[in-house]
Amino acid sequence: MIDIVTESGADLRRAHLVGAGGAGMSAIATLLLDRGAEVSGSDAKSSHALTGLGARGALVRVGQRAENLDALPNGPTAVVVSTAIHADNPEVVEARRRGLPVVRRADALAALMAGSRAVCIAGTHGKTSTTSMLTVALQHAGLDPSFAIGGELNESGSGAHAGSGDIFVAEADESDGSLLAYAPHGAVITTIEPDHLDFHGTAEAYEAVFAQFVDRIRPGGFLVAGIDDTGVQALLDGVESPAAGAAHARRVITYGRSPQADVRIGATALSGHTGSADLRLPDGTQLTIAIDVPGEHMLANAAAVMATGIELGVDLQAIRRGLAAYTGVHRRFDYRGRVGSIRVYDDYAHHPTEVAATLAAARSVAGPGRVVVVFQPHLYSRTVTFAAEFGRALAAADVAVVLDVYGAREDPRPGITGELVARAIPDGAAEVHYVASMARAPQAVAALLRPGDLVLTMGAGDVTMVGPELLRELDSRAAETFGEG
Repeated sequence: MIDIVTESGADLRRAHLVGAGGAGMSAIATLLLDRGAEVSGSDAKSSHALTGLGARGALVRVGQRAENLDALPNGPTAVVVSTAIHADNPEVVEARRRGLPVVRRADALAALMAGSRAVCIAGTHGKTSTTSMLTVALQHAGLDPSFAIGGELNESGSGAHAGSGDIFVAEADESDGSLLAYAPHGAVITTIEPDHLDFHGTAEAYEAVFAQFVDRIRPGGFLVAGIDDTGVQALLDGVESPAAGAAHARRVITYGRSPQADVRIGATALSGHTGSADLRLPDGTQLTIAIDVPGEHMLANAAAVMATGIELGVDLQAIRRGLAAYTGVHRRFDYRGRVGSIRVYDDYAHHPTEVAATLAAARSVAGPGRVVVVFQPHLYSRTVTFAAEFGRALAAADVAVVLDVYGAREDPRPGITGELVARAIPDGAAEVHYVASMARAPQAVAALLRPGDLVLTMGAGDVTMVGPELLRELDSRAAETFGEG
């Protein structure tokens, strides 16, 4: 096994992960196992991710208790935590009592990236999709990259892998500033729009994190930037132009519809689940890319992948084949099933801009049918900050069912409920329903549906559970009621 040591000197050869079932933490566990480390871990509840880690040899426990640190025969050399884990967690308290280093997830990932050509994908929107698209494209080029994604690839069912190649593709999270743990060879920034103000405090502080991230790109590395986004434009205005011919200079390659884009998006076409775009590359080459996921925003992500492939020196035809083969990632316009002519999808969108983009994609897939969105606001702070924006975004649906807020790491706030968002949807724009109890949502939504409807459950919380329950409810009401699809 290769030594895995963090910048602070923590040894990850025997690691215990608190919250191992989460997408980001299970990725760390997978990479550690791939590298030959001994891994134990725990989570508050059982999940398929936790079960999968156990099947791979990790010693996992449901429930979080001090004695979980004794799962490994010789005990852990370090304890890894995500920002969702509080300092009073019993396993964290026990780790500190024993004098064990407590390592942030981002610092563990940075240690795993050491020695590779790391490419980190950052931005307010599109990180997971762009990271997964790039991973699949590089796989189709035969490069076997390592990767860590905040979701599971549909192709492999995994969100992480320690590859044999020298490229490491990773999603970089700005929500808590942890992307500043990385010093990548290359970076992609898709969009910059204020979010996570519960941590950053102000829009200016949030935006400053991306500027600091750009400064951490290694000498001779590159930045791929979405030039159509106003936040990214402001960032680029502040990026110092390198001296001509400087070997250590950071290269900047932009993508988008702008005439100034290095990888310029020309004509695009959307048809149901598929899309295509004409691209003009920096050397004047023109080519067409095709993807099998819906939405203009996904075509922009694909252009970012092409720009990154150029910087990495990857064969462009291999990138095209990889983009065409990409079928998505779990919880990004994820097809859950159908009953008769009613189709059900699930999506992670939890910011107004993401909601608007996903509903636009849903409209292209729905055809003549209605778009029915079941939206669960995520975090009390985000709900109160963006209630009006959520209302305007949800107005694009034909029917909007708003659930109560999924608080996640936050305590409830008096008066801040999903009803705040429901009331913000403009009168007459959509049929609006507020359903406070998620347990009643499947029955409430089923009663609203018509033949041909497309249902989209949406949010970063446990709204993902509504889709399967809705399908069972519809099935119990008899498929023929909703027509044949």
